[in-house]
Amino acid sequence: MGRGDKRTEKGKRARGSFGNIRNKEQLKARAIAAKAAPKKEEKPAEITETPA
Repeated sequence: MGRGDKRTEKGKRARGSFGNIRNKEQLKARAIAAKAAPKKEEKPAEITETPA
């Protein structure tokens, strides 16, 4: 099962179709949740110095 399988979400994406597996309401809810999630701040990598 995978990209060509019309019964899976991945198959629906590959075909560019929507259906029971991948409906538009769920996609909208995911997009809204992704936008509302707070973004994580990236910390710079700590540099450890070796004793000379």
